[in-house]
Amino acid sequence: MAEITASLVKELRERTGAGMMECKKALTQNDGDIDAAAEWLRKQGLAKADKKASRVAAEGRIALAQDGGKAVLVEVNSETDFVANDANFKAFADAVAQAALSSGAGDVEALKAATLASGESVEEGRAAAVAKLGENIQVRRLVRIDSAHNVAAYVHGGKIGVLVEVAGGDADFARGVAMHVAAMNPPYNKQADVPAEFIAKEKEIELAKMSEKDRAKPAEILEKIISGKLAKIVNEVSLYGQPYVLNTDQTVEQAAKAAGADVLGFTRLVVGEGIEKPVEDYAAEVAKAMQV
Repeated sequence: MAEITASLVKELRERTGAGMMECKKALTQNDGDIDAAAEWLRKQGLAKADKKASRVAAEGRIALAQDGGKAVLVEVNSETDFVANDANFKAFADAVAQAALSSGAGDVEALKAATLASGESVEEGRAAAVAKLGENIQVRRLVRIDSAHNVAAYVHGGKIGVLVEVAGGDADFARGVAMHVAAMNPPYNKQADVPAEFIAKEKEIELAKMSEKDRAKPAEILEKIISGKLAKIVNEVSLYGQPYVLNTDQTVEQAAKAAGADVLGFTRLVVGEGIEKPVEDYAAEVAKAMQV
């Protein structure tokens, strides 16, 4: 049996939103395997959501540059939000986005060699920004789109950036979809895009959550119940199935049909997603200092 440490319980609790005792029990039941424990909690109906993927730890900005159907988003990171809001940092991030658009760079490595409006390379500009602002600054990610269709680019508060490609419709509808994606973060575009493996796993979880009485119902009735639950889940995780944020009386799919449009795809970036940032334990630091 693996040791169930306090830190492991804490991590599972932060990831699932379940109570501490439930998390400890889940880890004990699954020999310390945190992924299996998270799934076990979901099957028991105790986990609110797996929040690990949405944890944001780093600071910085998402910058945008666009010219018609060509658009880019770049993520430029800093150590603190204070620097991320500095005018010099903002100007550097915007300059990097413009260099990405102008150069046609397809990835960060190519972007580093691209030329800024100042005449220096992006990498040289980054080094200068580090010297001026006194923090580690990195150009982390770049996404771009080049299309003959409607392209909408939207950045919310410098922290969330979205690119959307839409066939048909107009620029206003495309921008509305970009705002929806920024707000609702759908993992998939259309219901048909949801992987079969995901649906199979959700079916297994829904069956495990049902009472013995419900599971004893005739197969055709049980299948209808499960199908209804799965349809709801698929709509929740797909853009087309979600209520449209600009008109919640319609789904995005219905709004697209009304606009004569078809959403071909989208990309969403959030500052710092996927980066773990150490949590400062000032009490421990003070205690340690007193022992010296």
